[in-house]
Amino acid sequence: MVAHRIGADGGSPTDRRPPSALLEPDVGGSSPAGHLPRPRHEPDGRGAYDRGMLLVVDVGNTTLSLGLVRHGTLVATRRAATQPRATPDELEHLLDALLRLDSASLAEVDALAVASVVPVVTTALEAVAARHDQPLFLAGAGTIPIPVRVERPHEVGADRLVNALAAARLYGRPAVVVDFGTATTVDCVAADGAYVGGAIAPGLELALEALAARTAKLPRIELRTPERVIGRDTVSAMQAGTIFGYQALAGELVARARQELATEAGLPIDAVRTIMTGGLSVAPWARDVEGIEVVDPELTLKGLAILHAEVTGGEPLRLGLG
Repeated sequence: MVAHRIGADGGSPTDRRPPSALLEPDVGGSSPAGHLPRPRHEPDGRGAYDRGMLLVVDVGNTTLSLGLVRHGTLVATRRAATQPRATPDELEHLLDALLRLDSASLAEVDALAVASVVPVVTTALEAVAARHDQPLFLAGAGTIPIPVRVERPHEVGADRLVNALAAARLYGRPAVVVDFGTATTVDCVAADGAYVGGAIAPGLELALEALAARTAKLPRIELRTPERVIGRDTVSAMQAGTIFGYQALAGELVARARQELATEAGLPIDAVRTIMTGGLSVAPWARDVEGIEVVDPELTLKGLAILHAEVTGGEPLRLGLG
């Protein structure tokens, strides 16, 4: 669950701060060189935010990810296939079973924070939360406390907005977030913390499935980095085109987005932070994407925890790591 920075050789982490510091928003302190100061949140006199046990849920088209947050610490994460046709009873059983893998239960949860791009699953989650009398906070353009400077804010996926919030709070701004999921998305955070749009491409696994389904002789293949671009058989040729192709796609999108954000803010390009997240961000080939500083597979779940604290607790969350 630890976010890590990519060194110049694409290998070991280079950040010298302790792991917990990588997960804490920089509030009230100095900003990284070349970055504008972040807004300060004044305490409201109610004491430190403490929801006890918060369940954060990211519902994607392919995968449902959940995280268990105890007293501001992300202690466990689990993933399951998204089941759009699941009834509330089936979804409740799934959530409870996943929590029990970490010696917890749904009955112990005090509240839920959800980012969902699958409306039928959102409705089922709301039913489950109501059954347990648990407040549910739903992330979206109208509930996330950052400006959304696009033509139709409510069309932006909740996970993309949560990622933008998390990137700004945890790693600084301006920032570019690359999410390798069902789709490959690039999302941009301006120097003032606003979400200003991004790019969407078909996801790597989605592209492979389409290639196998729409051709007569191309097989389904294992995602493994080949030794060279020039493949000597069908499988290695497909691996080269897929892996090297998506590395180049993501790297070029990141480079262009960084340049546009830097130019707009009047900052050097290296002042724009770059973060990779999503289910495929942990794959070995993903670490070779050019320009990525931080790989944080749980960015969306952390963002939900931070969002819930800021909106319902009135103050930033010092997000730790269990």
